[in-house]
Amino acid sequence: MTLRPALYSAAKPKRGRGLKIIALSCNAQVAVSYRRKGDTGWKSAMPLLRLQHERVYQGEGVFNVEMPNMFAGSILDLQEGTTYEVKLALSDPDGGRAVRTVTVKTRAEPVPASGGHVIHVYPRDWKGAREAGSFNDLMCAYNTYCGGGDTVTASRPRVKAGDIILVHAGTYRYHPEFYTGDRSINATEPVEGTFYLTANGTPDKPIVIKAAGDGPVVFDGGGNFNLFNVKAANYNYFEGLTFRNTQIAIWAGTQFIAGSSGLTVKHCRFENINLGIFTNWAGSSNFTILDNVFIGRDDPRYLQGWSGDFWKQFVRVMGQKFPPTLDSYTAVRVYGGGHVMAYNYVANFHDGIDVETYGNPDGSDALHGPLYPPRKFWNRRPVAIDIYNNDMTNFHDNAVEIDGSMHNVRVMRNMMLNSASHPFCNQPAIGGPIYWIRNIVYNAPFGSTRTSNGAPGMIYLNNTILSETNIRTTSNSQWMNNLMLGQNSQPAIFAVNTYTNYTSSDYNGFRVNPGAAESFEWSSPPFGVAQDFRDLLAAADNVQTPPDKYLVTRRYPSLAAYSAQTHQDTHSVLLDYDIFQHVPMLNAQDVKAVQNLYDARDLDFRLKPGSAAVDRGANIPNVTNGYSGNAPDLGALELGQPMPHYGPRS
Repeated sequence: MTLRPALYSAAKPKRGRGLKIIALSCNAQVAVSYRRKGDTGWKSAMPLLRLQHERVYQGEGVFNVEMPNMFAGSILDLQEGTTYEVKLALSDPDGGRAVRTVTVKTRAEPVPASGGHVIHVYPRDWKGAREAGSFNDLMCAYNTYCGGGDTVTASRPRVKAGDIILVHAGTYRYHPEFYTGDRSINATEPVEGTFYLTANGTPDKPIVIKAAGDGPVVFDGGGNFNLFNVKAANYNYFEGLTFRNTQIAIWAGTQFIAGSSGLTVKHCRFENINLGIFTNWAGSSNFTILDNVFIGRDDPRYLQGWSGDFWKQFVRVMGQKFPPTLDSYTAVRVYGGGHVMAYNYVANFHDGIDVETYGNPDGSDALHGPLYPPRKFWNRRPVAIDIYNNDMTNFHDNAVEIDGSMHNVRVMRNMMLNSASHPFCNQPAIGGPIYWIRNIVYNAPFGSTRTSNGAPGMIYLNNTILSETNIRTTSNSQWMNNLMLGQNSQPAIFAVNTYTNYTSSDYNGFRVNPGAAESFEWSSPPFGVAQDFRDLLAAADNVQTPPDKYLVTRRYPSLAAYSAQTHQDTHSVLLDYDIFQHVPMLNAQDVKAVQNLYDARDLDFRLKPGSAAVDRGANIPNVTNGYSGNAPDLGALELGQPMPHYGPRS
């Protein structure tokens, strides 16, 4: 688990459209150190990210946010349920210094409460012995009454915080053809077949619905729209269940209307679904989604893109369509703060794990201002979100899409294979930092990273990215210790379009595409101007392609020329695919192979000893700790360290 809450201070942002050029030193820093409460020694973390009036804009009715003058940042990989002391040391070469120490506690992984009342549920065709006081229907156990017909809504929850419903092996399927409660196994709603859960647990005492352990437990929606609805139920907990044959398996919130907090889903399986777990209510918080399997309906045999003429030529499989229908939208899609989505397997969706694009955050007025949410809305911001150690494959679009996120989103140690369009998506991030750390990207034939609308505060550290990186628009972003080896999706291996000259890149490893006339691009305001967002505002209001009136576009044929002129990547190196144990190079232009799907079990992304990526990185506190050589290695996997675990742990 990572540190909660995210740490930052904020001042009121300026109003207006931001049509200005400002020259800022931006050299104030906040150093971060931490220790478990009771320990004596301090450990270093990354410094906080300075935000200073960066702009996100996509038309005044969609995204129109201006950052305050503030700092934000995270401490990574702390122990769960543990109290820490955090020291924040502010220093400014122009004058000013302050130190503040705060005490915080990380959130513990939710578990069933000890001593809770246990209720047993069996399928109607159960032949074995039963526990006394058991029920034949989940809602009969959950509620005080489970009659059929018009009285299905007359009941009220019997379960209380800490109660545990143990569901025994069998398939629990809704039968809409039966009006009475005699045959319908979902005696809640005679038409929808939705399990409406309305009782509240607590963080320490969730209401648990869990497989009893005597065989598979399947909840089959029979093709209904929504299987479980928990919009009115806080701190409900699911474990060991299969959800199938429904459009939305667990619906936890609807934008501007209602939603829940504290949802936990562990060791479950989702299949034949459109959305697995879904909330886009800003008040949703602290979801825990661990060790699950999500299988979408998209073609499991071939990669298929959803946009552009390129993919039309590949409708070669019987039943495959272009554009592909949205049969499986997203495995997990959330909004709000404090969510954890880790150690899941996700395959065959349009997107994998997403933060809802949402639009302007609550309290931020896209038309009139304020352009940043006032303090009373801070508990509704999409902040402190963790997406880590997931195994992800086969997407029409993105493996991870954090669109609409604000501060302290951590995307770490994910295996991301087979994304037709950009496994990293920030369209747009709102503020940052958005940490992309030690992820592996392979087979991304349209490039690795999508950004838009100014997306500020993206920090890419120690990723292994085996496709081109083309940053359409960003600001205040950083790249360090990454491997970027091309797939021939475009000529340039690394192209950045930024509205700030304090965007930076260094200590990376590049493989340029042979024969490319231009291998690097760095577009920014004229050097000496800190930031200029006028191109962003003009483009969003008038045309799709920025006029580039105020930014300077610079293209270079080589790393040496690019570094000499921009002073970026001065410590970066050129290398090739022979640095890996076994990673074949792919070609996005090979129409005979571009739809192939690749399995991580057939690949080995570890570095070869002595290769050009070894000992070529920079030390980053809390990221490269424990490196074995003279310096950290480039990419996601440090030589000599154990491989991360991707996907479910059991």
